[in-house]
Amino acid sequence: MECFFNPRNVAIVGATPTPGKGGYNIVYNIKKGFTGGIFPVNPNYGEIMGMVCYPSVDDIPEPIDLVIVFVPAAIVPEVIAACGRKGVEGVIVQSAGFAETGENGSRLQEQVMSLAKQHGIRIWGPNCVGLVDIGRRQVFSFIAPGILKPQVIAGGVSMIVQSGMLSGGFLMDMMMADRMGFAKVCSIGNKMDVNECDLLAYLLNDPQTRVVGCYLENLVDGRRLIELCRRTEKPVVILKGGQSEHGARAAQSHTASMAADRAVVRGILARAGVIEARDFKQMADICNTLALIPAPSNGEEGRVAVLTYSGGAGIVSTDLMEGRHMRLAELSSDTIAKIQPVFPDWMPVGNPVDFWPAVEKSGPLKTYTTCLQAVLEDPGVDAVLLHMFLGGRMNLDVSSLARAAEKAGKPLFCWAIGHDEVRRELTDVFREHGVPVFRELERTAECMDALFAKQKPARPRIQAGEAAEKSVIPEDLSQRFPDAGGVMDEYEARQILRRLNMPVVEESLARSPEKAVEAADQLGYPVVLKGIAPERIHKTEAGLVRLDLRTAAEVCFAAHSLTDAMGERGRLLVQRQVSGRLELMAGLIRDKQFGPCVMIGLGGVLAEIMGDVAFSPAPLTGADALALIDRLQSQQLLNGFRGEPAADRSALAHILVCLGDLGNCFEALQEIDLNPLIISDGQPVVADAAVILKTGTS
Repeated sequence: MECFFNPRNVAIVGATPTPGKGGYNIVYNIKKGFTGGIFPVNPNYGEIMGMVCYPSVDDIPEPIDLVIVFVPAAIVPEVIAACGRKGVEGVIVQSAGFAETGENGSRLQEQVMSLAKQHGIRIWGPNCVGLVDIGRRQVFSFIAPGILKPQVIAGGVSMIVQSGMLSGGFLMDMMMADRMGFAKVCSIGNKMDVNECDLLAYLLNDPQTRVVGCYLENLVDGRRLIELCRRTEKPVVILKGGQSEHGARAAQSHTASMAADRAVVRGILARAGVIEARDFKQMADICNTLALIPAPSNGEEGRVAVLTYSGGAGIVSTDLMEGRHMRLAELSSDTIAKIQPVFPDWMPVGNPVDFWPAVEKSGPLKTYTTCLQAVLEDPGVDAVLLHMFLGGRMNLDVSSLARAAEKAGKPLFCWAIGHDEVRRELTDVFREHGVPVFRELERTAECMDALFAKQKPARPRIQAGEAAEKSVIPEDLSQRFPDAGGVMDEYEARQILRRLNMPVVEESLARSPEKAVEAADQLGYPVVLKGIAPERIHKTEAGLVRLDLRTAAEVCFAAHSLTDAMGERGRLLVQRQVSGRLELMAGLIRDKQFGPCVMIGLGGVLAEIMGDVAFSPAPLTGADALALIDRLQSQQLLNGFRGEPAADRSALAHILVCLGDLGNCFEALQEIDLNPLIISDGQPVVADAAVILKTGTS
């Protein structure tokens, strides 16, 4: 990645002296801030902006580390071949017209990648805006000249943005309107070669980068992404596009992306300690907050003191903390005693601290200073939310307020409304002392929540060389998987589960209605009778399940009915009927972006209504499995509800670990579905199982 971020010499293929053209903007931007060698390339010109312009990359007399390409897509293969002859290490292709345009563009993209591999060239792009390094004032991009104006602020946030034009417009808006500081902004487009993982690995080791934000439409290597996130202490915030049905179609037409199921993406990212954003502005605000304020590390509980000029705003702030990683702090008697003198006698002090009556009595400077200092000194306060209304001028020494919080080592958040110019002035002063300023109260609460959530990671950070727990899977188990693939026989699938000591319902195969009655007598009534027909996954929908059979006559009648329905292509399965008020589901899927993933969720009739599911990449340790169960929203049901015994979490965790090991050990497994997973007297029992194998894979 050094050839992109720290090149000695840069060539621009497609350079032009015509203002307003992309090739002009690239040369202008590079010339403005880059201190290395600059070599325009265009056979139609002998000079551009006072620099020699060369007919081709071959003609440049100096070695070149980085080439930026802005020519029609059809010419790009020729340029890559020339770069190979020149020994160029990296190429940023900002031209469009590749895989995002369809089949012909995809073939052209494959041709470019093939040439690059032959010559050992890394390709960034195509269909991208390139790289902007704010701290070093380097703009390797065709975005409008002048983006790095003197008032643009360098900061600790780096962005990886898959959409091209979004990065340019987004960067301008955040810098100019919100006074946000960036380190580096990377637009990666189609990700022909260099992808989000390559850049994330670089940025996580970049001393100028404190937080990384990503807008991604697809994930090239989901497993590598989550491992990078799990191994770092730097916050990573991701906005994943293309998660809705229509959004997924848009992603495919925009950058030839394939979107993953939303529940899988959210679950996997959460397990990796990633903060997921809902929109661009929220992503930026969370990144800005985490760059300004280090994540708490000494066990803060998110106890917040609210200082407000409005009782109503204090109430809303309290409401917004509900259900998040923070709560209203209980002020000590010493703190109240310190604050009370600035208030009128008739006004009691509480939290939120409604200090408008105090401002009327003691003036704004004394009130703000006294109240803030008192709550900062309170050991029961972990953070302070300060409300401010800004008139036509700044009438407070706000830098002293920020320094007080800085000295106390406690996060200070500011919600400020009023005069825009004064708010920008306040934002600049507060930013220097690590205090984020917000225009919306709910966004303030979201960013506070993100800060305190970071000290409670989804799992302990992985250390280099950490050993995984030994797999529970016997080596000879693969012999039980049929070579043909497809839907595995349900009875045979459950034999595999039994081999792993999973709690599977008692059952017996029967070849005839008479044998079914014998099996039912042996198992004990009531029983469930199922018809096992080839390729029939959902037996209930196919009418192949009979429940609550309590007599031999009922079993015999049901068996004849199922035999007639299946003809000669099925078998009868008799199961002891398991009862329980709580039904879960568990399973394994092989996701295109994350590989084998384990799932647990609420099952039965509530499955589709509640949508309470959680995913984790496989394999899982026992601790991973317990943490996955903890992520379900229906904890009250798991803990026992209305007299029901609590679910045995260790037994559930064993099932999840086994599912993960199966998926991790056997590529043949495409999907496993345990539904329902009935909780009977607190113990999970697998009542139904579907195993789907890759076709033609053993």
